[in-house]
Amino acid sequence: MSSDSEKSQTIALHSENSQPTVRHANKSSPKYMGLTGQPLNMAVSVIATTGFLLFGYDQGVMSGIISAEPFMRYFPETYNDSTWQGFVTAIYEIGCFLGAIFILIFGDAIGRRRSMILGAFVMIVGVVIQISSIKGHKATAQFIIGRTVTGLGNGINTSVIPSYQAECSRSNNRGLLICIEGGIIAFGTLIAYWIDYGCTYGPPDLTWRFPIAFQVIFGVVVLIGPIWLPESPRWLLTRDRTDEAMRVLAALGGLSVDDEQTSLRANIIIDSIRASGHKGGVTPFSALFTGGKTQHFRRMMLGASSQFMQQLGGCNAVIYFFPLLFQNSIGADHNMSLILGGVNMIVYSIFATVSWFVIERTGRRKLFLIGTVGQCLSMVLVFACLIPGGASAAKGAAVGLFTYIAFFGATWLPLPWLYPAEINPIKTRAKANAVSTLTNWLFNFAVVMITPVMIAHIGWGTYLFFAIVNATFFPFIYFFYPETKRRTLEEVDLIFAKGFLENMSYVRAAKELPYLSEREIDERAREYGFVSEGEQAGQLEAVRSGEKEEDLATNTGTHLA
Repeated sequence: MSSDSEKSQTIALHSENSQPTVRHANKSSPKYMGLTGQPLNMAVSVIATTGFLLFGYDQGVMSGIISAEPFMRYFPETYNDSTWQGFVTAIYEIGCFLGAIFILIFGDAIGRRRSMILGAFVMIVGVVIQISSIKGHKATAQFIIGRTVTGLGNGINTSVIPSYQAECSRSNNRGLLICIEGGIIAFGTLIAYWIDYGCTYGPPDLTWRFPIAFQVIFGVVVLIGPIWLPESPRWLLTRDRTDEAMRVLAALGGLSVDDEQTSLRANIIIDSIRASGHKGGVTPFSALFTGGKTQHFRRMMLGASSQFMQQLGGCNAVIYFFPLLFQNSIGADHNMSLILGGVNMIVYSIFATVSWFVIERTGRRKLFLIGTVGQCLSMVLVFACLIPGGASAAKGAAVGLFTYIAFFGATWLPLPWLYPAEINPIKTRAKANAVSTLTNWLFNFAVVMITPVMIAHIGWGTYLFFAIVNATFFPFIYFFYPETKRRTLEEVDLIFAKGFLENMSYVRAAKELPYLSEREIDERAREYGFVSEGEQAGQLEAVRSGEKEEDLATNTGTHLA
């Protein structure tokens, strides 16, 4: 909350027909962490990105541990047992699934910032449970519980961080920032792979305890950092905490609270909130299943389908079990498999940066389609080379795994974290994004559980299955995924309103809707019936034209503090 001096300007919502009004101008920009404008945006991105670095690390850390001799002897149930190995690894996804459900139920009430803090705390608790397992004292059961708890915290973080980043970002760099988040998953996995490999040369306990404990470093950053960060301005406005929202919008924009741009941005967000039927408080679950010009259900399904396809495309068949794939499918020894896994993660990380440079030029749709074709052809190469067998054919299969992870890192790794965060409207964003993340973890668990079994029983048929699945993604994306590049979150609302009101496909609506300025968004919102002429926009114009505060107060009624 701001102090009396910082609250020299107050903008409040009054009634359904009211408008934020400007009072007592203060020319200085509010600060968080002592930062404002671009430096503050950078701080938000660093903390959010660290959350996904932690996600990537935890995703990759079991790959070099699960088949290591010291780990299997310490947890004997896993010893050369593909089912147990798959279960111990995949139970993490069940925890993540539960974390996503938690956000689905409580995310609106808790808010973005506090959810991140809670998620990091829970992850750290899970790590402590894992590394304190003692052999002979139900160690495997304790380890499984710890994995589940850590997953619970990660499910919370991955459900809320993309929404937080999207709601704090501008349209011109939102895609880049969330793609950096998604791409940094690869760097977390890379760090985990090489720490796993380095620890194989240490004492037996070091092989698994240190790699798991190391992630606490990232967890502490995500735990402490958000304490000083601003809350999402869009979430604050949905809770009718308008003073705080205006302060955050001004700080993120490097503007004073009384600046015209700050007022206009708040006004556009409020229009979007009202258009979605949100009047403060918690969004009911029934809102997820509505249509009309807001198309809540369709948008939720578009976001969730991207996570579904990411997992069914076979990414975790490669990421989690890369060393096992090389040992069982290609015939490399454990040490060479770990080295090749580490090299593969270097390739993964390099290509994960590709989207950072092309996302706002190429767009979401094209990257989805390019990645789908690349992953499909890579899986074709893998299974085709494994059919005849032999050393030379195995090398061809290895090339296929490398090209797969390159295409995945450049496209399907970041996009399913970006697309749901920007395709869903403000009213349902928290819940719909949680549904998307929930979908990710549910099918992540399924793929991680069945991959070792599939490899053991059908061999090259595993890769044929993933090739066919990838091929089915192409037409769905082509016909149903509207482009969102360089659009504000409020422009995305207009795309769906246009498609519904003008009875056209939403892909076509996205192509036909021109890029709009903030003032044009305000005007188009009125055109589509998001806000009437006598509501917020009209009264804000009165403020801009110089009408005195007292006159405006007379017209709009009593101000809320």
